[in-house]
Amino acid sequence: MKLNPTVCAVGKEYQIMILVEKEALISVRVGDITYYYHSNGIRISTPGIHRFSVPQEELDKTGEYTVITEIMIERTPYFPKSEPPVEEKFSFRPLTKTENINIYHLADVHGEKEKAIDAVKFMEEKPDLLIMNGDISSTSDTFEEIILCYKIASEVTKGEIPCIISRGNHDLRGAGAENLAKNMPGDNGKSYYTFRVGCIWGILVDAGEDKNDFNREYGQVISCHPFRLEQQKMIENTIKNAFEEYAENGVKYRIVISHIPFTFKKRLPVFDIERDLYTNWAKLIKENIRPDFMLCGHTHRAYISVPGSEMDDLGQPCTIIVGSDVKREENGNVILTGVQINLCEGCARVTFNTDKEIIDRAIVEF
Repeated sequence: MKLNPTVCAVGKEYQIMILVEKEALISVRVGDITYYYHSNGIRISTPGIHRFSVPQEELDKTGEYTVITEIMIERTPYFPKSEPPVEEKFSFRPLTKTENINIYHLADVHGEKEKAIDAVKFMEEKPDLLIMNGDISSTSDTFEEIILCYKIASEVTKGEIPCIISRGNHDLRGAGAENLAKNMPGDNGKSYYTFRVGCIWGILVDAGEDKNDFNREYGQVISCHPFRLEQQKMIENTIKNAFEEYAENGVKYRIVISHIPFTFKKRLPVFDIERDLYTNWAKLIKENIRPDFMLCGHTHRAYISVPGSEMDDLGQPCTIIVGSDVKREENGNVILTGVQINLCEGCARVTFNTDKEIIDRAIVEF
């Protein structure tokens, strides 16, 4: 195991995602309970991403977990052989603070791994939560592109803090895209879900691609419209179950995560899709969930949009923080901007930065 695990928050559980490069049996021990990666009782030893679902309250309580690796020697029908188990312990820092919470948000990295890592490390305050909001690679053509988010998380989180990972529209492109569900955190294979991290509650919506399903660019391999209709039901069910979701005891901050800022004005008609559906999403979220802010990428810009401002076309449900500026200079140097959000009573202190400097600061009140 060369990478540190990534501890992703989905619903009220953590999904510990571990990259396995050799045939091996992996398990994770939290307290007195051992968790296995299996298929209907058959432990999986195939290389790839192994997922371990652990109740949040268990890992939060113990503050540590142990990864146990048994390299397979021979997986025969009878008496299969593996090497003696090797254990590696990881500390875990649950989000217990209710003030001065640091979130770091990355989107549209497009393969610039070192720039992304250095942007996070540039900030003096260590993050309590890392959010990677789509298009971390430019496509999902290869397995290496799919796992880039875990390589960044390995360096930034060391497996010690929670992480949220969402898809971007570029993640839907390439031969490996159909395997994203088994390699990414999700709710029973769904890339949209609600989550809870300490006093933060969030809803992650996945707009999918940014053009009509039948656009020639996609060659008939996309069906995002019915996928978006599924999410309409998810939003409605979340509202019905408010007291188990955003209105639950202990929730102090409510956020929305979407790679695409779906309420924004589109620069070209080809991107102007799903107007009625997106308007309804925004209305439901605004009138019922009443989030403090929304985190987006996609536009390759770093700025803040308040409801009713220039970019608001379909009725923003709240202030939108876009942290995804990426530029390539004439000399080939890439400038990648991420954003740190510091949560305090009634506001978020927002800092846009590159790996070398602070670009801008602002305060979002709620």
